[in-house]
Amino acid sequence: MVSGALQIAGLVVGGIGLVGTFAITGMPQWRVSAFIENNIIVFETIWEGLWMQCIRQANIRMQCKVYDSLLALSPDLQAARGLMCSASALSFLALMIAIIGMKCITCAENNVRVKGYILLTAGILLIVSGIMVLIPVCWVAKSIIRDFYNPAVNLAQKRELGEALYIGWVSAFCLIAGGVIFCCFCPCDEKNRRYRYSAPSQQTRYKTYTERKTESSYSKSQYV
Repeated sequence: MVSGALQIAGLVVGGIGLVGTFAITGMPQWRVSAFIENNIIVFETIWEGLWMQCIRQANIRMQCKVYDSLLALSPDLQAARGLMCSASALSFLALMIAIIGMKCITCAENNVRVKGYILLTAGILLIVSGIMVLIPVCWVAKSIIRDFYNPAVNLAQKRELGEALYIGWVSAFCLIAGGVIFCCFCPCDEKNRRYRYSAPSQQTRYKTYTERKTESSYSKSQYV
């Protein structure tokens, strides 16, 4: 009962991370225009994402334009594209594998050991996908903070952390947490414990062999 509830909790937490990963991959709010010093044009907000750049005017009208070339992007956004797409596919695959290995699903002939290995595989994939989300989010945040405090960067080009980065940190945490929960069902300890208790020691085998030999000789002498 407890293991089933824990598996459902891992699936829910991993599902939240998956939805967040899909969301931030398409969201344009990775970099948001900063209103500092003379840059006080508050009726216009600039959003920069992985796929497009949007300009929102006075909360009424918004125009978005897809980037013309991948090479025109900064290195952090270029890497973020590939990592986020890979993380989305990997986390989706991990949750599908986790569903197969859950206790409430009739699959793999209900073999507890096989299902444990399936959940272990899903957990490892979720942890890897969480790390893949964490890398581009932290990289983009670092570049934004570095440029913000760099006096050589023009004020109009300085950006702030967007909502997508905060959602990315939460999503990465959920993916890693879900992966850790599924890894707790690894049957490795059970396998070692079974071998440890089932295999007789050498001293026991020698004692048994001696008793059998003594009993056999005694019976033979009694027969004579």
